[in-house]
Amino acid sequence: MNKYKLAASFLTIFCVMLVSDLMAQTKTINIQSTAVPFLLISPDARSGGMGNLSLAMSPETNDLFGNTAKLPFIKEDRAFLINYTPWLKDLGLNDVYLASAGFYKKLNNNNSINTSLRFFSLGDIQFTDQDNNALASQRPSEFSYDFGYSMLLSDQFSAGVTLRYIHSQLVQGSYGASAINYKAGNTLSSDISLFYKQNENFEGFHGGLLLSNLGGKISYTNESKNKSFIPANIGLGIGYLNRMDNSNSIEFGVDVNRLMVPTTPIDADEATRNQYYSQSVVSSWFNSFTSKYGMPLGESLKVSAGAEYNYSDRFFLRAGYYMDNNKNLGNMQYFTVGTTFQYQQSKFHISYLVPSGGGINKNPLSNTLRFGTVFNF
Repeated sequence: MNKYKLAASFLTIFCVMLVSDLMAQTKTINIQSTAVPFLLISPDARSGGMGNLSLAMSPETNDLFGNTAKLPFIKEDRAFLINYTPWLKDLGLNDVYLASAGFYKKLNNNNSINTSLRFFSLGDIQFTDQDNNALASQRPSEFSYDFGYSMLLSDQFSAGVTLRYIHSQLVQGSYGASAINYKAGNTLSSDISLFYKQNENFEGFHGGLLLSNLGGKISYTNESKNKSFIPANIGLGIGYLNRMDNSNSIEFGVDVNRLMVPTTPIDADEATRNQYYSQSVVSSWFNSFTSKYGMPLGESLKVSAGAEYNYSDRFFLRAGYYMDNNKNLGNMQYFTVGTTFQYQQSKFHISYLVPSGGGINKNPLSNTLRFGTVFNF
């Protein structure tokens, strides 16, 4: 197992394990640390080709992984889709991936239902103790299962609600001198989404709003306190579609997302840490906007911008840009490209994350590919 895989695996687990004692720092750095961060990974290749842009773009089947309010506007009565994303391939990892599948069905012209499954594999990990002695090898994984309902509120507005079950198995068994017993974490959450379109044929402006992962905390031990928050998020998007003629159109859009998770007090005393973990879930959403637990505005926003060219709904070209300007959370900035072509009743999506940076500053997501297929009925 190479050193990159070991480092990436432990970094992933670190995001969801509790840390009680850290070395003193000359400058306090607070971060928004959450469990199950895989829920923030865009699973579909359409949005992946536009810098993870999706909230307000014209409706498409993959919206059942995001803004489900758009599903009643889709022409097809039902569809099934699958997606696959090899993750961190540029670090030499071959068994870390995100796979997803989903299905939606229109009950009538105004209502639809949808269901989906996301599975994230972290690959094989060889655990060691503090003296670097080999312990058990495990294969951590996480998944979420969704069921949603969407409806038209008018000819221009629609809404969607999704219920989600989350299961996260990072490590099992007892480790360390304290012999803490680790177990799989489970919790429930929900999404609420809205969509607006200006015109009947989707030409002109669109708007989208998504409140996602609104749910309970999650724990990986039998302890009832110090549970981890899940990545509650608020996203707002705007899009504009221009139809050049009956066969050609181009669409532009911008999404802005922000985590509704209070920052973790890393360099703090026990009383401060207890106060942080004792927050209720609802209080934590509002506290994430306060000066005590919130991030500065310029560091808390994640921006996606992109464009999509459409030829006769059979061939698509896409490009996008993603920016997360928080230096303490990776400072991720990258370009993406993507395409789609249709064969009979099926569409095939692919997107590519353009390499950026170099050396130790190289983007670990460089060369990321997403593949997807939609079967329309």
